[in-house]
Amino acid sequence: MTESAGEFDYIIVGAGSAGCVLANRLSADPAARVLVLEAGGGDNWIWFHIPVGYLYTIANPRTDWCFKTEPEPGLNGRALNYPRGRAIGGSSSINAMIYMRGQAADYDHWRQLGLAGWGWDDVLSFFERHEDHFMGPSAYHAVGGEWRIEFPRVKWAVLETIRAAAAQAGIRSIDDFNRGDNEGSCYFHVNQKRGRRWSAARGFLKPVLGRPNLRLETGVLAERVLIEGRRAVGIAYRQDGVARTARARGEVVLAAGAIGSPQLLMLSGVGPAAHLSEHGIPVVFDKPGVGGNLQDHLQLRLIFRVEGVPTLNERYHNSFWRARMAIEYALFRRGPMTMAPSQLGFFTRSDKGQERANIQFHVQPLSLERFGEPLHKFPAFTMSVCNLRPTSRGTLRLKSRDPTAAPEIKLNYLSTEEDRRVAADSIRVARRIVREPALRPFHPQEILPGQEIRDDDEAALLRAAGDIGTTIFHPVGTTKMGLPSDATAVVDARLKLIGLEGLRVIDASVMPTITSGNTNSPTIMIAEKGAGMIREDAKAR
Repeated sequence: MTESAGEFDYIIVGAGSAGCVLANRLSADPAARVLVLEAGGGDNWIWFHIPVGYLYTIANPRTDWCFKTEPEPGLNGRALNYPRGRAIGGSSSINAMIYMRGQAADYDHWRQLGLAGWGWDDVLSFFERHEDHFMGPSAYHAVGGEWRIEFPRVKWAVLETIRAAAAQAGIRSIDDFNRGDNEGSCYFHVNQKRGRRWSAARGFLKPVLGRPNLRLETGVLAERVLIEGRRAVGIAYRQDGVARTARARGEVVLAAGAIGSPQLLMLSGVGPAAHLSEHGIPVVFDKPGVGGNLQDHLQLRLIFRVEGVPTLNERYHNSFWRARMAIEYALFRRGPMTMAPSQLGFFTRSDKGQERANIQFHVQPLSLERFGEPLHKFPAFTMSVCNLRPTSRGTLRLKSRDPTAAPEIKLNYLSTEEDRRVAADSIRVARRIVREPALRPFHPQEILPGQEIRDDDEAALLRAAGDIGTTIFHPVGTTKMGLPSDATAVVDARLKLIGLEGLRVIDASVMPTITSGNTNSPTIMIAEKGAGMIREDAKAR
């Protein structure tokens, strides 16, 4: 027996970063009935809101899908944990809170691919439309919007020294990564408000849940898009063990992310025909690009032990300092408990032949063997570096027609010669910074990947990259935006599913190429622009 949840103008699958924006903007029209379906639950847990709570929310099935990749040849056969947020706010409820737009050239490249309306000059106003930036209004920033951006509320002497070393290595200091050219060093601006995480749920969704035309359902597993002929007409889902359907008078909008959206399309019979047939799924629409073009930023984590300067490692293991950190946060909303996973960033070039910054550093006053394990007991810092524009491409495929089964995630990291060259050069750049005079008083010693691996041994550097490389949680591209003439494109420049009516994808999966930096705020911009397109098209009908 299947129950009917009724009929709506818009059904949004996913209350993550994009879904929260879409819910806010589409329900602003009181005549439009909007249904939001979210697999996770609410954010009524303290660790969603204290910034260091990501230590408890990532790899927790209450808040994370807890995906795993397939073993990666480029990572010497290792499989990686692959976190994705599972709660209202999605990954913005468990992520690094870093506000980063990328580079103007990223979006100009999209426009050069034929995607009208997606150049930097086109999208800047959509970033600004929801900003509430601590730097105040300017040619690049706005205030008064739902997306709060603040300066970090903790300082570390070791980070100041590393920044000085970067300057000695030719990486200039700047005060903002988000004006179109992010080359330089700067403290990351963060999505926080007075020392608390500011997720998309807090900014966009929760303030409007009182609207009578907006309905949020949590604990929902979307099973397939209902398609009649060449039109999407609703969603079939399961909630509390009950099968339900909801019908859409207007549009179905998938905002389930770079993993969830292509998975749902394939479960619905929209995807590569041969792959769907392997799993006994009737092919509704052969769409080869669904689940292809998977891109991510691979970070290489270098760790350096230091002397004579405090880091979080030894303070974390000291009961006095732990109590002090808790009191500092409770009384002033400041200190280490407000820390994003990374505080200081550099954007630079892996070699002189790069036309713009192509690698990003995340610098942290702490170290650990791997995420989820305790901090080291000795003072140390971590310099993670990632290739901003990898040429390796992966795939997202079904393992089963069962909607509860996790999909197969293959990133194919370091599968191209260019990516391998950038990885080796990135390690060399990190070491060059650490060798600068500013850091000498602290006697940095490389413990990962290790001083025994020489800069002139390319093969050893690549093996090391495979050993220390891990995701920085930026999957994109699996329902890529493109021209209808591109057989691998899934949505067009208005984010409509090419070849089907009444269906759009609006999330990070539509990026044709990954942006040069953290991907959460570009996803929110895409949702802002996409919501405007939906409303424009509704008025035109």
